[in-house]
Amino acid sequence: MLDAMAVAAYHEETGFPVVRMLLCDGAPQFTWVTEEISLCWVHEGRHYKMLTPYVAHHRELLEDFQGEFWAYYRELLTYREAPSPVEAARLSVKFDSLFATVTGYQLLDATIAKTRDKKGSLLKVLSHPETLLHNNPAELGARARVRKRDVSFGPRTPDGARAWDTFMSLAETARKLGVSFFDYVHDRILGTNLIPRLDDLLIERAATMRLSPSWINS
Repeated sequence: MLDAMAVAAYHEETGFPVVRMLLCDGAPQFTWVTEEISLCWVHEGRHYKMLTPYVAHHRELLEDFQGEFWAYYRELLTYREAPSPVEAARLSVKFDSLFATVTGYQLLDATIAKTRDKKGSLLKVLSHPETLLHNNPAELGARARVRKRDVSFGPRTPDGARAWDTFMSLAETARKLGVSFFDYVHDRILGTNLIPRLDDLLIERAATMRLSPSWINS
């Protein structure tokens, strides 16, 4: 109930833009956060990597299909750089063909069928070319927080948890903007304010990037 209410409150938010699409690993808790879900191809590829065939022929089948899987992924990367309706249609048809493959290796065929059922979420890039094909940057951004938790065995108080979240977010944001976090904190403590606000730097960086052009007229 708490999750449902939090999501509903987020959807009704008017104080800042609500994100239209979330790129994630397919975990069920993300399902209703945004209108659209784009699935990570790296996470999808891990399902094939987890297969452990013992029969030599099955290993060959898996290796061959993984080669085709990542070759198709590279075609999607190329599409992001030069999207077109014709190429989008071709890649959509090729997805259907690739993931209709039946190898005879039962576990591989079942995994292929599961990927085929996710077509809409895996191919958001065809209608929104600015979308990344994997969420590794977000995964890596959260990893520093997880490492601190593992070393420190977690915060001891609610205030400690808030402090962790605040400063780890500041540290990761500064790093991604090319700002020394030490210099940033030193600047703020001294009150010199020689380093611009991080939100201002974010706006400047966003102006140089291709963000959400496919939603401009929607």
